[in-house]
This record gives sequence, structure tokens and C-alpha cells, in this order.
Amino acid sequence: MAMRDAETRVLNAIDEAETVNLLAETVRVPSITGSDAESELQHHLARLLTEAGLEVDVWKLDLDDLRRREGFPGGEAPRVEGYGLVGVTGGEGVAALALQGHVDVVPTGDLAKWEGSDPFAARVSGDVLHGRGACDMKAGLAANLAVVRAIRRAGVKLARPLAVHCVVSEEDGGLGAFGTLARGHTAEAAVITEPTSGAVVTANAGALTFRLEIAGRAAHGGARLEGVNAVEVFWPVFEAIRRLEAERNRDVPAVFGDLSLPYPIEVGTVRAGDWASTVPDLLVAEGRLGVRLDEDPAEARAAFEEAVLSLTHPWLREHPPVVTWPGGQFASGRLPAGHPLLGEVRRAVADTGGAAPAEAAAPYGSDLRLYAAGGIPTLHYGPGDVRYAHAPREQVELREVREVTRALALLAVRRCGAY
Repeated sequence: MAMRDAETRVLNAIDEAETVNLLAETVRVPSITGSDAESELQHHLARLLTEAGLEVDVWKLDLDDLRRREGFPGGEAPRVEGYGLVGVTGGEGVAALALQGHVDVVPTGDLAKWEGSDPFAARVSGDVLHGRGACDMKAGLAANLAVVRAIRRAGVKLARPLAVHCVVSEEDGGLGAFGTLARGHTAEAAVITEPTSGAVVTANAGALTFRLEIAGRAAHGGARLEGVNAVEVFWPVFEAIRRLEAERNRDVPAVFGDLSLPYPIEVGTVRAGDWASTVPDLLVAEGRLGVRLDEDPAEARAAFEEAVLSLTHPWLREHPPVVTWPGGQFASGRLPAGHPLLGEVRRAVADTGGAAPAEAAAPYGSDLRLYAAGGIPTLHYGPGDVRYAHAPREQVELREVREVTRALALLAVRRCGAY
């Protein structure tokens, strides 16, 4: 009876308008990965967690130390600083649950593609909030904070600690999560509130950033037959990448559902040449290689290198591509089979009026693999549709924010216990 009373009080204490305002407030901070605004938002959230009655640990990340550690997840954005942030409620022992979210967002891209003049305006249209980071993943951050605010407002005391982890640098590798775990913060289980479209994501594929350098031979454009165009000889390399992608996606695990390409390989940037009338002698291409579930990233790298270095093209045989692995290095990760967290989340969703969510896997890397590697069973459940992430149409339905907040609040009370 006491537990049911605590659950009811916490659910009734959720302030939906306040949660929407909090989401808009965080979207208006342009916390692009590695920027000063990323640090600004961490300190702002630290104040909010303190006001919610949590014991707050906010610290400056030792970037040099973290980069030297085994398992460092890489990074792509220029960075001179970063801050870790963890808030913990009262209670005895290790946190029974951690709610985790990242504060960083990707750049806006071409501003002309955004409806309205400011991607960070947090524009509300009907029941949808638009803006960079609205979906990925400030809606999840707002839900996490709304949970601890509701617990405090309801006057419910948790028997075991509930933790809120706010991390930086997820978009370019996971430095913030890596630093949080290195700091010693842990939990018996974790929910990362990334956008999941109503599903529960229990597994992530990985993604490794690669760089290719393709050599050509320079010559005057008017005597191009004296040269070798690096753009032209890149094409057989690109075709080899597409063949490798098809091969690595032949057998799709059932957890990916109807997703036909869970392990995509894509070339995201291509740069070649430095003069319009000169045959380009160098092409540099960068992209991402999907890592299969439970695959050692070293094996994925080896497969890619073999594919692009074993071509029979006469020029490439004598001048093989140079392959390096800069930037983010996301391994795959998954919730251990049979772990009760999946059922607990499903029941919390159903008991707050939703349909029991399907289990799914995601084709992109996330902090899940770092928490799982750190011994913390972890899954994703959060508001938003990932198809809107990283796009000028980024948005989140406020209905989803409300529903996820209620389910997480119930999960938190049940996992941590109350008196």
C-alpha cells in the first residue's frame, strides 16, 4: 500500500508544463559538441539538480588523462574542456537506477534549410517542439529532470539512490560517459533516454570513423593523360566499400526487426584537388563503418582494410589507399539477455497507460556500449523519433515527452523503493 501510494503521489506531482518549459530552456542553449555552450549547459543543469535536492558532483574532465586511458572512445570535435555531472538522491548503497542523457548536439548545417530563423528558438507548433537537440536528446534530458523534480515535489523518500548522469561529447565518441565511469559513478542498471519512437532499444550496433587517402599523379589539366586523377581511382574503392556493406548486412539479427541495413558504411566527406586546371593527386575521404553486434571493433577494421587494400586495379595495386581510424570509435553493446530491466520498463509503460513497447536494436553507436562495458546493464527508452535527429526538421512530440516522463517516474520509484 505504501509503495502504491508513493507511485501515485509521484505521478500526480509531474508538472507537464514545467517539463515543456525545461525542454525549451535547454534547446535554447546551443550546446554544440565541444563548444563553450556545452559547458554552460552542464553548469545550468547542475544548479537544477541541486534545487531538486540531489547530491551533485560536477567536475572538470582531465582530458589528457582520459585520452591516455585504455578504451578511450575517441573524439572528432575540437575540445579544450569538458565537465562531468552526476546528481544522486539520498538512500543507501549503489544507485538502483541511473537515468542518463547527453547535453551536446550536432551543428545546425545550412541555416537556410531551417523553418524560421533560429534552430535554437525552441519553436512550438501544436504539440510539437522544433529545434536542434529537441529530439537528440534534450527531450530525454528534460524527462530525466522532471522525474527527480516530481519525486521531490511529492515528498517521497527513496530507499535506494536514483542517479542522473548528464554527459558531454556523446555525439563524437562518448568522452563524457567514459569520464563519468572513470570517476567511479555506477549503478545497478541504467536507462539512456535517447529517442526510441516508443520502443525499448536493448542493443546498439557500433560505428568507427575511418579516413582514406587515395593517391593520384598531378599534371596540367590540358595534358591530363600524363596524370592520374585521384577522384577517378577512388571510384573502385567506393564500389568495394558498397560490396563490403552488402556482405556485412546479409544476415540481420531478428532484434533489428524490419531494418534492412543495420550496419551501414557511408562516406561522409570527400576532398580532392587544389586547382581547377590540375589533375588532382590526392583525395581524402572520411566516413563511418558499422560494427556488428558483439563484433570486436578490431575485426571490423581488418575487414574494411582488406576490402579496400586488395583491389586488382593496376594503379591502386601499386599505390594502395592509406587507411587510418581517427575520430569516434563506437563498439556495439547490448543489455544482457534475460535482464529484468527490459520487463520493468515495459510494465512501467503499460501501467502508465501505454502499450507495452517492442524490443528493438539501433544501427548507430551510443553511450550504451560504454555503460555495458562498465558492468552496468543498460537500455534506451526515450521520447522522439531518431529520423528527425541531426536534420533541419528536428522535432519532438510533446505527447511522447509526457508519456516517457510518467513511465520513467514509475520505474524509478519501483526500482529504488520508497517509504
